[in-house]
Amino acid sequence: MFVDRVTISVHSGKGGNGAVSFRREKFIPRGGPDGGDGGDGGSVIVIAQPGVDSLALLAHKRNWTATAGEPGRGADCHGRNGQDVTLLVPPGTIVYDSRGFVLKDLAKPGDTLVAAKGGKGGKGNARFKSSTNRAPRQFTPGEDAEIRELKFELKVIADVGLIGLPNAGKSTLLSRLSRARPEIADYPFTTKFPNLGIVSVGQERQFVMADIPGLIEGAHEGVGLGHEFLRHVERAGLLVHLVEPFPADASDPISNYRNIRQELKLYSAELGERPEIVVMSKCELPGADEVFEKLREAAGNIITPISAVTGEGLNKLLQIVTDKLDEQRQAREEAEERAARQAAKAAVVAAPAPEPVAAPSDEAAIPTP
Repeated sequence: MFVDRVTISVHSGKGGNGAVSFRREKFIPRGGPDGGDGGDGGSVIVIAQPGVDSLALLAHKRNWTATAGEPGRGADCHGRNGQDVTLLVPPGTIVYDSRGFVLKDLAKPGDTLVAAKGGKGGKGNARFKSSTNRAPRQFTPGEDAEIRELKFELKVIADVGLIGLPNAGKSTLLSRLSRARPEIADYPFTTKFPNLGIVSVGQERQFVMADIPGLIEGAHEGVGLGHEFLRHVERAGLLVHLVEPFPADASDPISNYRNIRQELKLYSAELGERPEIVVMSKCELPGADEVFEKLREAAGNIITPISAVTGEGLNKLLQIVTDKLDEQRQAREEAEERAARQAAKAAVVAAPAPEPVAAPSDEAAIPTP
């Protein structure tokens, strides 16, 4: 089951109270205070874990509670610390608080968020002993637990996103290029949630491709669950736009292409400027060549025909996608290098100038007789 939104309540553990105790032993009339500190409460920690593909692990349970710290005991015994609760989520998960503010975007594998920090354990009376207070009865209670309402939203992270109208052949293409096995049928909206696949190019190259459910006109306003689907496209660095030459509803493929482009721009101006490769699917059908020429004139982008049934054009498409991803990676690396150089330059400018050292006077250099 694919779950991309879930709301839960997290409870950290309360800190244990410090103990008030005095050493009582035979032949030791004034043993002094020996109350130990309380244990720290457990925290609720969220970690972006590779291999986790949805938020289904969180959907079956509403409340997640860490254990409390145990109170301190006599003989300077420290209370046991509470156990942390670790929640594993897919990379690309955004965590919101109850007011809708973003706590953290867990975009990369290994990103961590302490969603609810455990309470600090209290101090025992042994902490308060001094030369003037030899029998202290003071102690501090453990800190209270933290309770938060959190909302998790998953935006699938993929190098390449497959977009297009329903039944354009996106799932079929993903199944041919990777080992993913999405549901494939001859009716629209077969895909109801994103499917991810690892596409291997040669023995050393691979990238992640996402099959985004079909978009229709009005998707930017939520028509056809458009908001649910479009937000998964936001993370894709490269879009592969599939256009069917002969749609089942007899609509014009050129108009269909323009409609999807318009929906992307209306949803997000940045998404409308995302690099795109236009692909005409089902090129094995009779008459597809004429549609391809018209689509090439209308698109003006990189366009190539493919057939997921016969395999025609798949290798060419992979080469085009790989080249585009290489260009994007090189541009990112150059941008990071420029940013690092600018930061280093700014640090040098902001550093205070060294104070001048006074030269020794000539008189000091003349030895005294």
